[in-house]
Amino acid sequence: MIGPVEKYLLDKISSEGAIHVTLIDPEKVTPSQASAIARKARASGTSAIMIGGSTFISAKHLDDVVKTVKRAVDLPVILFPNNVTSISRYADAIWFMSLLNSLDPYFIVGAQVLGAPLVKRYHLEPIPLGYIIVGEGGTAGIVGKAVPIPYDKPELAVAHALAGQYLGMRFIYLEAGSGAKKPVSKEMIRAVKKNIAVPLIVGGGIRTRAQALTAASAGADIIVTGNVVENGHVRDKVSEIVEGLRSCKA
Repeated sequence: MIGPVEKYLLDKISSEGAIHVTLIDPEKVTPSQASAIARKARASGTSAIMIGGSTFISAKHLDDVVKTVKRAVDLPVILFPNNVTSISRYADAIWFMSLLNSLDPYFIVGAQVLGAPLVKRYHLEPIPLGYIIVGEGGTAGIVGKAVPIPYDKPELAVAHALAGQYLGMRFIYLEAGSGAKKPVSKEMIRAVKKNIAVPLIVGGGIRTRAQALTAASAGADIIVTGNVVENGHVRDKVSEIVEGLRSCKA
C-alpha cells in the first residue's frame, strides 16, 4: 500500500520530471547545522530530506537531528538507514531497503527483520527499496559487505534491479558511494531505466549541474546529493543542480 510520502515523491516525479533530494549524514553535523542545511536546500528547490549515513551514531543524536530538521522545513524527512540503530521515531518515512549485492545475508534481509517491528511501532511509512552498490562503492560498500558492480558491466546492474523489482521493491537505487570520484555512468543508468518499471534513484559522486543533468537525461528519476551540502555552499550547489534538472525537463 502506497503511503503519503511515497505518493508525494511519485507525484513530484510525474509533474516535474527528475527531482533532487538532499542527504544529510547525521554523523557529520550538529542538529543546528542539519537544520540550516535543510532550510537552505528547501529554499533551493530540493524535494525531500534524507537522513542517514554509512557509519554509526547514537540514537539520541539521530533523533535530535531528525527533530530539528522536521521543525525547520515542511518537506518529507526520510530515513536512509545503515542498520537498525538508524531508525528514528520522529521521521516521516524510511527507505525499507535491501542491499541486493551484499555478500552478507544480514544486509539483504536480516537487518530488515530486526527493524520491521520498530518501523511498525513508530508508525513510520516504509518505502520498499532495492539498493545496489556500483563503482567504487565507498564506505557503504565496505560496511554492507557488497561486491560493487563495475561501471562497465551495466547488464549486472540491470539483473540486480530487475530482481529487486520482481521482489516487490518500488524504487531502485544505484549508489556510487559517498564522495565517489565519479558518479554512476550514463550507460548504466540508461540500461537500468530501460529495463525496469519503477522509479530509479541515483546517488554518489554527483557534484555539479552537468553531472546531475547527465544522470537525469539518462533516466534517473531522483538525484541524491550529500557531500555537496557539507561544505557550506548548500544553497548555491543545490540550486545549480535543481536548475539543471529542470532544464532537462524543458
